[in-house]
Amino acid sequence: MTRLKELCALEGVSGREGAVREYILRALEASPAEIQASTDALGNIIAHIRGEKRATNKLAFVAHMDEVGFIITGATDEGFLRFSAVGGIDSSVIFGRRVRINGRYGVIGGRATHQLKGDDKKKEVPLDKLLIDVAAQNKQEALKIAKPGDVAVFDSDFVKLRGDRIKARAIDDRGGCALLLEMAAQTPEYDITLAFTVQEEVGLRGAKTAAFQIEPDIAVVVDSTTAADIAGVKADKQVCKVGGGPVISFMDKRTLYDIELYDTIFETAKKIGVTPQAKSMVAGGNDAGAVQLSRTGVRVAAISLPCRYLHSPSCVISEADFNATLKLLHALTGEFACMGT
Repeated sequence: MTRLKELCALEGVSGREGAVREYILRALEASPAEIQASTDALGNIIAHIRGEKRATNKLAFVAHMDEVGFIITGATDEGFLRFSAVGGIDSSVIFGRRVRINGRYGVIGGRATHQLKGDDKKKEVPLDKLLIDVAAQNKQEALKIAKPGDVAVFDSDFVKLRGDRIKARAIDDRGGCALLLEMAAQTPEYDITLAFTVQEEVGLRGAKTAAFQIEPDIAVVVDSTTAADIAGVKADKQVCKVGGGPVISFMDKRTLYDIELYDTIFETAKKIGVTPQAKSMVAGGNDAGAVQLSRTGVRVAAISLPCRYLHSPSCVISEADFNATLKLLHALTGEFACMGT
């Protein structure tokens, strides 16, 4: 899991994916496979990999490089930084959290509980009432640390928990990026294209331009998805389970997935001894929502890592799920490359 650990350590808030992009380009260059990689105007990486055989379908695998985070909007006279969220972040997961900004550390804070009265003690503190404490003495000092437009990320270590569980920040979707890089580490059976996209967390923007450029016949989006298999959540609301295998989507808030591809994924998984799980709720969305509608339309599927505490400093996944997903992606290259011929 070294590659995943390295990717999760990088800062890459939407629109500021440069460090992640540089890492991926270096990894692609080091591969023994024949790869033609380029970067478009938005910052997407498009990598065409020549396989052992020619494919009749143009097959793309897509993962996004960006993560949720915070963007600085100003500073108070007292020296605290104002900010807004970049992507969907619940205010309940950020109070008191340490963040990194321009190589410095800060803490997201607000009024302490003993300073609250009445119903305020029962309410979540809204984002616009929170500030980043960077230990500045005044506004001028704070703005020397970070100016409006700079970004901050959660500061959270990559840790191996009990069994095969892993905790890290930004697994959404550095997990998908790591899987695609593992695919690129050897020559695939058929020609494939890998797309590492930008700005997924703020509206699937990079995927729209990447798909337009690639013109795939079939695209598989590789992402991380919410696993709510925790205490207090009813079984029918858990979406998927960590340790339950790759998650296959039939529909979400942005996409109704190709049923033939969906069925083929389950059939392929059975043949290779992988146990997948269907995403049990119509919720969320991913780059497939943009890819599907590109040009005259693209057949899409989504395969995700089940991940607890998504969009928080402490995402949790299973190493076994990661390995099973990689095995399934390799097998699907052969299945999808010549489907329908």
